[in-house]
Amino acid sequence: MYVVTFFEKNTFYLSQLLKKVPQKDEAIKIKGRKGTVLNVEQIDEKNIHVRVELEKVVKFQPMLKDDKKRRR
Repeated sequence: MYVVTFFEKNTFYLSQLLKKVPQKDEAIKIKGRKGTVLNVEQIDEKNIHVRVELEKVVKFQPMLKDDKKRRR
């Protein structure tokens, strides 16, 4: 078992206890977001730092207000 710490742009993102260490260029899904592994760095025998690049979250923008409807 390894303590895997995920970082996105030098910012701590998630820490997990995993049996299998992710490989470089592997597709992963963390907290519902898809991403890829950029770098895997072994700190000691149990601790591993993983740099990831996650997809940007597309925020829903509401449609423009419909002025055709009449207010009552």
